[in-house]
Amino acid sequence: MAHSRTAVISYAVLATGAFSIGTTEFGSMSLLPPIARSLSLSEPAAGHLISAYALGVLVGAPLISILFSRSPRKPVLIGLMLLVALGNGLSALAAAYPTMMASRFLAGVPHGAYLGMASLVAASLAPEDRRTEAVGYLLLGLTIATIVGVPGATWLGTLAGWRWGFAAVAALALATAAAILVFVPFQRAEASASPLRELGALTLPNVWLTVGIAAIGYGGLFSVYAYLTATLDQVTGVSEVVVPFVVAAFGIGMTIGSLVVPRLADRAQMPTAGATLVWTAVALALYPLAAENVWWISLDVACIGVIMSMTAVLQKRLMDVAGDAQNLAAALNHVAINTANALGPFLAGLALSAGFGLTSTGLVGVALTFAGLVVWAFAWRYDRLHGGPGRHTAPSPEGGLVQARTAMEDLRP
Repeated sequence: MAHSRTAVISYAVLATGAFSIGTTEFGSMSLLPPIARSLSLSEPAAGHLISAYALGVLVGAPLISILFSRSPRKPVLIGLMLLVALGNGLSALAAAYPTMMASRFLAGVPHGAYLGMASLVAASLAPEDRRTEAVGYLLLGLTIATIVGVPGATWLGTLAGWRWGFAAVAALALATAAAILVFVPFQRAEASASPLRELGALTLPNVWLTVGIAAIGYGGLFSVYAYLTATLDQVTGVSEVVVPFVVAAFGIGMTIGSLVVPRLADRAQMPTAGATLVWTAVALALYPLAAENVWWISLDVACIGVIMSMTAVLQKRLMDVAGDAQNLAAALNHVAINTANALGPFLAGLALSAGFGLTSTGLVGVALTFAGLVVWAFAWRYDRLHGGPGRHTAPSPEGGLVQARTAMEDLRP
């Protein structure tokens, strides 16, 4: 069954919101040097602005999902986009470091909650056998942001000043809020929804296993991405003009993957996720060899970028395994990705501090991706023991503890 016209328009609108979120998340990294100069910050202090955004994601995603579990999704999505606009608008106006830190934290708060709730809306508008594909269309906004949005914000920041990069995201978020109001269908909250029921998802082992796949397995991507510019400069030896094109190769890989991988996952969810992790591990293993040639490293980072397409796969899986606790489960996927965004660069930084060189980031990535593959194997074993991911009623936090202990015992060889 094909997607309806209303669904396709809704996917496009929701993906625009994802585009604005992806642009502010990744674009702020490229704007750090001019921000540091403007606010008289050291490089480490400027880097804390990225951490402030990530902290906003980690706090906002579960909190908003729980508190608004009984609210209709459309007005919540509009409110989250308005919060994106506010956070980025204040970032554009920030005149001092504390204000900028607070603004970046605020801009991160709606990130996970929006992407999680928008994924639920997109999936609800699709036929049962095309729901992963629908989530993939939404998340295309994130991947296209790395190809168009980030270079665009960087170009605008270079041409007119870094504040205009954040102002542009704020304007786009406002436009998205208006488009959601007009084009996205209204959906009432489930009558049985409650914060306590959402918390029940945290007692389900398969929820934690699915989150673990992303929190660890995605670390390989970020271990390389965080130091790609330095690698291109010091190892590949390309000029600054070439760097954006190589960075954009990541986005191209993400976009191609987002068009292909979710379609395969609708037919074979866990095998597709496992194959994507293996693909990424191989690409990361080849990274040290490819780093010395600009064409090879461009191809390799495109292959590494494919792993981001697994976001839609894991998003759909969380919707399957969390039962009735849909809002929190959908947001946890993006909490996991931001955890990986912190874990990968941290471990890669330890390798660099130990003197292993910039290409060692690829080997760190292999280790993390392989660890994610181990978690995936446990999750698949859990499926076989319990008859597939299924859809269950999430237990209460108290009653679920016994179920959780019993299920974890089942995972033992």
